[in-house]
Amino acid sequence: MTISFDDFMKVDIRVGTIVAVEAFPEARKPAYKLTVDFGAEIGTKRSSAQVTKHYTAEELVGRQILAVVNFPPKRIGPFMSEVLCLGLPDGEDGVVLIGPTKGVPDGGRLF
Repeated sequence: MTISFDDFMKVDIRVGTIVAVEAFPEARKPAYKLTVDFGAEIGTKRSSAQVTKHYTAEELVGRQILAVVNFPPKRIGPFMSEVLCLGLPDGEDGVVLIGPTKGVPDGGRLF
């Protein structure tokens, strides 16, 4: 299935910096609760991310990632996830986060 460029632009993918990471023991699969700063326009949002296989909480803080910021919030157990952090499967049931290879201003939109 192909989509138009206008369809692609409906998905608002922004860069943000992880500013806090908490354990999420209530999750069905191992996960963290992330707090991500998307800059002045969007602000700080929270997300659940199943990235415990490749990342410790300490190494995630300060890392820039890409996330979809215009999905409706989704309840994951007792937690309300506001954005979808983007990642790729590693082929062994783990997730590798997607982010810029050089620092960029938080809130920048993917195009």
